[in-house]
Amino acid sequence: MSNKASAEDIGYEKLSLQGVIGFNGSVVNGLIIHPDRVNCIYALGCTVVIEDMITRVQTFLHGHTSFVICLAVSDDGRYIASGQITHMGYKADVLVWSYAEKTEIAKFILHKVKVQALAFSPKGDYLVTLGGQDDGSVVLWSLTRKTSICGSPAQPTCAGITRTLAFAKSREDMFFTGGENNVRIWIAEVARRKIIPTDCNLNKYKRTVTYIVPNKNDDKIFCGTLSGDVLVVNVESAILQLVAPEKDKFSLGISSIYLVDESSIIFGAGDGTVQLFDISYKTVKGNCVMSLHRSNHMQKVMGAVTSISLRGEGHQFFVATDKSHVYRFNFSDFSHELVKTCHSSAVNDVKFANNCADLFVTCSFEDIRVFNTPTQQELLRINIPNMVCYTIDILKDGTSIVSGWDDSKIRAFAPESGRLMYTVHDAHKKGVTAIAATSDKTRIVSGGGEGQVRVWRLKESINPQFAKSLKNPYSRNRRDVAYEPNSVITTTLEANMKEHANAVSCVQINKDDTKCASSSADGTCIIWDLIEYKRLQIIFANTLFRVICFHPSEVQVLTAGTDRKIGYCELYDGSLIRELDASRSGSINGMDITSDGDVFVTGGDDEIVKVWRYSEGDVTHVGLGHSSPITRLRISPDQKLVITVSEDGGIFIWKMPPR
Repeated sequence: MSNKASAEDIGYEKLSLQGVIGFNGSVVNGLIIHPDRVNCIYALGCTVVIEDMITRVQTFLHGHTSFVICLAVSDDGRYIASGQITHMGYKADVLVWSYAEKTEIAKFILHKVKVQALAFSPKGDYLVTLGGQDDGSVVLWSLTRKTSICGSPAQPTCAGITRTLAFAKSREDMFFTGGENNVRIWIAEVARRKIIPTDCNLNKYKRTVTYIVPNKNDDKIFCGTLSGDVLVVNVESAILQLVAPEKDKFSLGISSIYLVDESSIIFGAGDGTVQLFDISYKTVKGNCVMSLHRSNHMQKVMGAVTSISLRGEGHQFFVATDKSHVYRFNFSDFSHELVKTCHSSAVNDVKFANNCADLFVTCSFEDIRVFNTPTQQELLRINIPNMVCYTIDILKDGTSIVSGWDDSKIRAFAPESGRLMYTVHDAHKKGVTAIAATSDKTRIVSGGGEGQVRVWRLKESINPQFAKSLKNPYSRNRRDVAYEPNSVITTTLEANMKEHANAVSCVQINKDDTKCASSSADGTCIIWDLIEYKRLQIIFANTLFRVICFHPSEVQVLTAGTDRKIGYCELYDGSLIRELDASRSGSINGMDITSDGDVFVTGGDDEIVKVWRYSEGDVTHVGLGHSSPITRLRISPDQKLVITVSEDGGIFIWKMPPR
């Protein structure tokens, strides 16, 4: 959330935020269990979230202007540090937060474009930060003086990019970095304001180091690599001591490591493998030699492992993946359960079930999800690999979820089982970008990327296999019929209305299914007759329309788009009777109106949720919390909640103000 956004809305009452469903799993080490064992810390867009794992109460730390991509917490739990990525040519911020006060206490601006990683010293007096590929420097900061001590190029000229860093466990003057064909041990001389690197000798091995963990005594470091093995380096001699495992290396590399104690270590891999290794020592010719052995404790999770964080004394630990899943493991038997899940990419649409505020459906890349509103828990997930779901709707009787996809297909799913009920192939030429179902569940209206609005007739008939079994009650296949649906639905194209010259962004149907309204990126909104399938009215504007809504009286429609204005238009002749300035920056992407028509809600690229009075045309409440553009929003059927979804995968649940 930018300062500009908050300054714009000073004086308005704030919407109460009831909960957030979201987690950026792609952040390496992005899920951290606080030393108090009660709270977990993670990133969501531009926001750092502190969540109580028992009560689910969330606290939001706002201050970044772009996506947070790295996190760290001091060993004593006093400080939280977060780094961001920004646009090329600009400097990326590092923010340090006080955990007790939940406020920003320092801002460090030095790295260009991206902060790759950061780490606290054992006592929390120093912070070391690593810049990204366009920066290539490592900087040591003093938290007591809130200033930089020294900076240096992170890698030698003959090596590649440095990817990760870690501070020593017991020394305030030592930290480690690793990357493409380089592992370095750094000694800080604070009095002389210098940091001195020592390059480790990796012998013949060419590896890209992705993760570094030192042991308790700081005499060895474990370096996970993109090749799927771990390099153990002796810190005193800076020489490679061990490479393991020799066979059956981890697929897609080692992406996370947690050293439990001197006898066990947990590895997380890019293919979702979480495995415990035993550390043993033996004496060979008077020398103590370390070896790593696989244990029987191994599990696979969905997505690449990005974080492993222990809770308490290690009896329980949490694993996060880049698919935005969080699993809770029991250390004793490695049993695990999914405790948190959300979308890992932009959420494109959200819909409530008819007259049911307890269930809502969202869609995104590869999946459709059904959530329970009071508990904020996922109830069902429908997965279509490598496809993007642009839009969804729920039939009025709740018998199916209809969805539009980028492969130009309309798919309908059963809401309880997720079973595919039917598919409309080649529904549009450039993907299905908008969809709506009539209240009598006999027709579907869809809009496509090429600009056409099409009406599909749904016809239900008895499944032939089921009918055949009824005629022959002694059929051997009768027992199999129970697993088949008793009826099948066929779809036929009833009308194809060609008026729009660009992608259809939204389709809305009126209460009696006689009219529908469509908005398009060509700068027009069209009111269609769903009886004779012809155009009734057209609305022109110098904008790319994003959303359109019928007023409950069906006398007017509300329009909004990239011109940052809300238009009141007469349904009778399409004339613009009122226009409101809805935002100072960015388009309006989502809009919904209450059932009585007195209040409507908007959200868009300015990341602000606004509640408006329809007749007065003024803002009464604003919701600040999103850290990326809002894509869609919906008011619950009981008019008590507003759900907004955004490009960072976040789902925000707000309480509607009392009226």
